[in-house]
Amino acid sequence: MATQRILDFLATRRPSGPCLVVDLDVVRDNFRAFEKALPDSKIYYAVKANPAPEILRLLAAMGSSFDTASVAEVEMAMDAGAPADRISFGNTIKKERDIARAYQLGIRLFAVDCVEEVEKIARVAPGARVFCRVLTDGEGAEWPLSRKFGCVPAMAVDVLRHAKGLGLDAYGVSFHVGSQQTDLTAWDRALADAKVVFATLAEEGIVLKMVNMGGGFPTRYLRDVPAAQAYGQAIFSALRKHFGNALPETIIEPGRGMVGNAGVIKSEVVLISKKAANDNVRWVFLDIGKFGGLAETMDEAIRYPIVTPHDGTETAPCVLAGPTCDSADVMYEKTPYPLPLSLTIGDEVLIEGTGAYTTTYSAVAFNGFEPLRSYVI
Repeated sequence: MATQRILDFLATRRPSGPCLVVDLDVVRDNFRAFEKALPDSKIYYAVKANPAPEILRLLAAMGSSFDTASVAEVEMAMDAGAPADRISFGNTIKKERDIARAYQLGIRLFAVDCVEEVEKIARVAPGARVFCRVLTDGEGAEWPLSRKFGCVPAMAVDVLRHAKGLGLDAYGVSFHVGSQQTDLTAWDRALADAKVVFATLAEEGIVLKMVNMGGGFPTRYLRDVPAAQAYGQAIFSALRKHFGNALPETIIEPGRGMVGNAGVIKSEVVLISKKAANDNVRWVFLDIGKFGGLAETMDEAIRYPIVTPHDGTETAPCVLAGPTCDSADVMYEKTPYPLPLSLTIGDEVLIEGTGAYTTTYSAVAFNGFEPLRSYVI
């Protein structure tokens, strides 16, 4: 939803071109909701979701930790006031020199999912803590994370055993249940796998301490999603079921769930046309598309709520597309988007729920269009 603060900003500032506006009050409320829902878990904000310095400074001041995917993100978190012991290098794919640089900056917590990555860390980050990412099925997620990250639980045992043998601190296990996860039981299945790794290594005298339960916490788009409290209850129940009273340290990594509903993109209708005289589906072209920040419309996975000046009037299905000279720059075609018949060229529309994974997906200058501008209020 566009907050009154966002609407007032757009009305008074009148920024030209497409832009994202993020309301920090919403981010603050989201952080408190996660704290309340999972009071015993440390919150590691996923910087990749939206690395705006104002967001990072707010979260650092509130006591958040940070999940980073690169040295640049490590430095962003530190510039925002986060000490090194509140930063995790959570990408399982890292250059050895980047591991060394992060270690030099004081980072001691690293993600792995294979023995080759462990060996890199052992060479340049001696004694560091490592956690191994376990594959999950991603069922129930709107944006499943495929097999690119993680390994099967049996391999995770080998990876952490190898880490211990090379002098690293075999610290724990991580998983990610898939982005925009609305199935509350997803964490139960993943925690069952984590427990297997814990129990197998405990028999060898290797005592793991931490479960990184990843992100996946959703934001509301066109459908309602469970509240943070519901996730908290489901996750805590699953932890007790699998770990009993010997609960491990836990981490969560909200990104979309922290900032998604805090942002709104203002866009303009550039063209409305048809492909044939008897075509009953209009094509609506906006001044933003997949290459301007709406990459998550790929495969029509994320369907954003769109607010127009004509809401409440008669609608008809449209194909929604971006402005670039690339035929892939079409957001919604398989499932056309209902928009008012009275929508016209030059109308401004608001694309809601766009605080996460938009500015960072925006191309630098494809077709000469500038990157998505961002305002944080």
